[in-house]
Amino acid sequence: MDFEPIKQASRELMLLTDEQRNDVLRRIADCAEAATAQLLAANAIDLQKLEPSDPLYDRLLLTPERIAGIAADLCNVARLPSPLGIASKERILANGLYLRRISVPFGVIGIIFEARPNVCFDVFSLCFKSGNACILKGSRSAEESNRAIVSLIHDVLREAGICPDVVTLMPPTHEATAELLGAVGSVDLVIPRGGRKLIDFVRDNARVPVIETGAGVVHAYFDKDGDLEKGRRIICNAKMRRVSVCNALDCLLVHRDRAADIPALLAPMEGRVEIVTDEAAMGTEWMDYKLSLRVVDSLDEALAHIARYGSGHSECIITENGQTASRFQQMVDAACVYVNAPTSFTDGAQFGLGAEIGISTQKLGPRGPMALEEMTTYKWLINGNGQVRS
Repeated sequence: MDFEPIKQASRELMLLTDEQRNDVLRRIADCAEAATAQLLAANAIDLQKLEPSDPLYDRLLLTPERIAGIAADLCNVARLPSPLGIASKERILANGLYLRRISVPFGVIGIIFEARPNVCFDVFSLCFKSGNACILKGSRSAEESNRAIVSLIHDVLREAGICPDVVTLMPPTHEATAELLGAVGSVDLVIPRGGRKLIDFVRDNARVPVIETGAGVVHAYFDKDGDLEKGRRIICNAKMRRVSVCNALDCLLVHRDRAADIPALLAPMEGRVEIVTDEAAMGTEWMDYKLSLRVVDSLDEALAHIARYGSGHSECIITENGQTASRFQQMVDAACVYVNAPTSFTDGAQFGLGAEIGISTQKLGPRGPMALEEMTTYKWLINGNGQVRS
């Protein structure tokens, strides 16, 4: 694949004003809702590849309500302040040199993702708003949906007089993945968005910089001082809202003093979720109607369990003890650590970021929901007046 047109398109993006970018995003939002029938028709072809009972079916599914939500997210991104040109450091040296460190786009960002066609809209909106071109590499399971979405975006870009190469959809093949991961000098950053297998493959094979996102082994700890009604609602929401997403609950830890409350805590999920107590299953990201369960003797044992099996994504504690809550948040090493709230809130839109590229679980660079600010790097601008170094 010739990446040069994409690289050139990324440079041309720098010439657009923020208002021009916002107008395009609002126009795409309008067109997405107007084209709901066409998008659903393409999505229906993809859905035929999966059984409705497959948890991944829900990840792939588009509905009129979800398309309306996508359009709302596009408009939310358009309303956000531009992340570009912001000076994070500014100083005048003793020799008179004026230094500024300002935010700028990465340039070209590649996203490799699995069966979630809404990612096309999310990624484009955040990359476009932050001045980046994007290369989308989806899976075969969402091929028709992705094509329909990118075609819609291209139509709006052409109408606005913008090169459509600012968003490129690669074929859903292994060869395309290898090509993207090896595009040194053409692609500035690759972000895998999917399960552990995909993330490990990208990290192990990429020759371009990678930010890891997505894989989540998520815990909730019901403390001895936990409120039963809060716990019941939080646990059910964290597990059942959407079982196939990375912030869904995988393992419930319960203090031994509250073991008698386990049936009540699990009651809202009775008959719908399989409870697994096998030690070998701990550390599993289920993405299914399954939940690991373990009784622990103390907060320290819960912390040790999370340290061993957690993935650094999202963890939560349910307790009315402020000191216990503070210690939990201090000691748990994860991108998002909750007290008395479900991990289902780990989402860029829920955090008020408009949308997200993914949830970064690494520590070097962005961590947690990656939105506009995380789609920028920086450069130093130095203004002088003939100074020379001795």
